[in-house]
Amino acid sequence: MDYGATRLTGRPSLMFRFLFYLIATVILISVVRMVAGVLMKGVGAWFEPARPAPAASVPVGGELKKDPVCGTFVSTATSVKKSVDGAVVHFCSVECRDKFRA
Repeated sequence: MDYGATRLTGRPSLMFRFLFYLIATVILISVVRMVAGVLMKGVGAWFEPARPAPAASVPVGGELKKDPVCGTFVSTATSVKKSVDGAVVHFCSVECRDKFRA
C-alpha cells in the first residue's frame, strides 16, 4: 500500500474546499454589511441620487472696501461691519474687527 499517493490526492481537494469556504465567507460578510447599511440609512437613501451641497449665495460684484487692519479688499455685502463714530467700517473677519482700534 502506498499511502503517500492518497495523501497527495487528498490535499488539493482540501485546498479547494478551504478556498471555497473562504470565498463564501467573504461574500456572506459583504451581503450582511450591505443589508446592515440599508437598514441604517433606510431603503430610500440607496435609490435617491446624491444631491450636491448648495452653493453659498455670495453676490458677484458690488462695492469693495479696504479692511483697515490687514488691507484686504472685501465686498460690502459679505464684510463684517462695525460702526465707529457714526461711520460703518468694513472688515474681512471677526479677528480683524476685534484688533481694530479707532
